[in-house]
Amino acid sequence: MPNATYRSAEFPPELTADRGRFLALLREKSYERRKVILTSGRESDFYIDCRQSTLDAEGAVLTGKLFCAMLERGERPEAVGGITLGADPIVTAVSLTSALRGWPVPAFIIRKEPKKHGTEQWIEGTKNLRPGMRVAILEDVVTTGGSTLRAIERAVGSGLVVARVLCLVDRNEGGSEAVA
Repeated sequence: MPNATYRSAEFPPELTADRGRFLALLREKSYERRKVILTSGRESDFYIDCRQSTLDAEGAVLTGKLFCAMLERGERPEAVGGITLGADPIVTAVSLTSALRGWPVPAFIIRKEPKKHGTEQWIEGTKNLRPGMRVAILEDVVTTGGSTLRAIERAVGSGLVVARVLCLVDRNEGGSEAVA
């Protein structure tokens, strides 16, 4: 199983201000107190839509910067990917930021279902990938870990080696433990 990197205790201390600003963006744009049914099927009294923050220009810059800082600690992945739609702006921000930092990593996107036409593929961005490539799966919100485990399964099924998993928000409902 991959090294699940979720805990803020491992966060680079030199980026405390950026982390604080991103958390403020999440509170302002992504957090809503209301009853919702989550992807896991569980009911919750709050909702976190990270896309509202990661699709914001400042949020995208901070997402790329903060995730790259985490990925620079330890063995760097050769590519980053995640399940559409929540991971799309995250992997794009990380890929762009990594290139600006001098260690470009391609992004890939895992579909929830294979295309029904054309290539019928599960993964977009395959021309930038090769079998055996060490990758990181990036997530917006983790609850039970089900979506993350499906992403890992699809990546491994495509010949990739999932070395790391990172997420923006862990709802502390067993997801990080399921992936570890």
